Amino acid sequence: MDQYYYVLGSLVASVMAMGLLYNLLAKRNDRGEGNAAADAATATTTTTEISGECRSKNDADVIIVGAGVAGAALAHTLGKDGRRVHVIERDLTEPDRIVGELLQPGGYLKLIELGLQDCVEDIDAQRVFGYALFKDGRNTRLSYPLEKFHTDVSGRSFHNGRFIQKMREKAATLHNVRLEQGTVTSLLEEKGTIKGIQYKNKNGEEVSAYAPLTIVCDGCFSNLRKSLCKPKVDVPSCFVGLILENCELPYVNHGHVILADPSPILFYKISSTEIRCLVDVPGQKVPSISNGEMAKYLKTMVAPQIPPQLQESFIAAIDRGNIRTMPNRSMPAAPHPTPGALLMGDAFNMRHPLTGGGMTVALSDIVVLRDLLRPLLDLNDAPTLCRYLESFYTLRKPVASTINTLAGALYKVFCASPDQALKEMQQACFDYLSLGGVCSTGPVSLLSGLNPRPLSLVVHFFAVAIYGVGRLLLPFPSPKRMWIGARLISGASGIILPIIKAEGVRQMFFPATVPAYYRAPPVN
Repeated sequence: MDQYYYVLGSLVASVMAMGLLYNLLAKRNDRGEGNAAADAATATTTTTEISGECRSKNDADVIIVGAGVAGAALAHTLGKDGRRVHVIERDLTEPDRIVGELLQPGGYLKLIELGLQDCVEDIDAQRVFGYALFKDGRNTRLSYPLEKFHTDVSGRSFHNGRFIQKMREKAATLHNVRLEQGTVTSLLEEKGTIKGIQYKNKNGEEVSAYAPLTIVCDGCFSNLRKSLCKPKVDVPSCFVGLILENCELPYVNHGHVILADPSPILFYKISSTEIRCLVDVPGQKVPSISNGEMAKYLKTMVAPQIPPQLQESFIAAIDRGNIRTMPNRSMPAAPHPTPGALLMGDAFNMRHPLTGGGMTVALSDIVVLRDLLRPLLDLNDAPTLCRYLESFYTLRKPVASTINTLAGALYKVFCASPDQALKEMQQACFDYLSLGGVCSTGPVSLLSGLNPRPLSLVVHFFAVAIYGVGRLLLPFPSPKRMWIGARLISGASGIILPIIKAEGVRQMFFPATVPAYYRAPPVN
């Protein structure tokens, strides 16, 4: 009987203790909710200071701002590794864009590495095996060097929105990944460390979310990047986009680049029945679509320069009136390492879309970040994590800087110029690529992301310049030709060296000399 009363007394005491603990926790949560509401009411800038006691339990391990190509792929990748991921995307409906439609073979290999290759299935994606280059009535075909790879490896072209939706759907199948529609208004900061975000949900309510690591992937128009990097955005040109129907490209399963005046024109299939045309217009202003100036420009200036078999469909596309424009932005990566936050995708680094390298860079960056985070069980020590992730900026450089530099340099070479030396450079580039062998496979392997080596890029670029000088001096050099040759070398240097400087010479060519390259994972 005594034992019975002893057990009964212990049970009563346990219930009373649990009730007391519940009341204390409820009061603490009330205080936390009050602080969050106060934070939400004062968030008006990109970074908002958090006052008072910080929330003891985070909503997730990682918050991702944006669910485009980079954000959706990253969400699935980190979720698959067991992280609790909260994704905030402004609009979860299918995007409708005129860029981000061509994935290079190097990017497809990264997609395989991330387990996302099925996201290009069932969206009518088209295989791409190389490029065709057109200039002054001549053309040459440049094939990707895919002989050493599985037969499934090639480039892919598709509707950007369909691809993104497939990745979002795949990420959402993971129980630890939460996708939410909302507009992020600011990063929440406490004593120099990013603790989370403040956003408006789809009902218009101000909400705060917290995580040890916030990754900003909100695209080329990012309003959060200013507090995390030193953005130097350049807009060298705009793309005018059309969709051609009821026609075939001269070279099946190839992208087509027309070296036109004043700048290149691109054609590639995005479905079994549609061909995307992108007309590059230099500068930040384009002819008006509403008053008919754009249609007149396309018919009179552009149409005569494209292959004859495409002209009828090109005119028909103009007459249908669905003309879109998009500014082409470039921005070198200039991060400001901040505890608790990281930039990725176009919010972090952009290059001219001429070479279609943006998604390859983004997916490569995700592979690098995934490998860095995998050994870490705990992300809560923000300063230590920030110091460790500085290696990300160095490890990504060989791939990113090669593709960035090639995109910027090729665009400048492919644009028409009244300067005789630059005209010779463009002609030398076309003729060099037409030689075949290593003269075509080398540059194309760089373009495709299959061989992203900065030194190889510089060698081929100056080989083109030297080839151009040789054409000028043979068979008989003259003072005028020698002067043009000297200016050609000078012009080539003036094109590529500033891009290399912006990318960072040391990180680009000698990453192993950067201390962050050897940074070991912190001990949890």
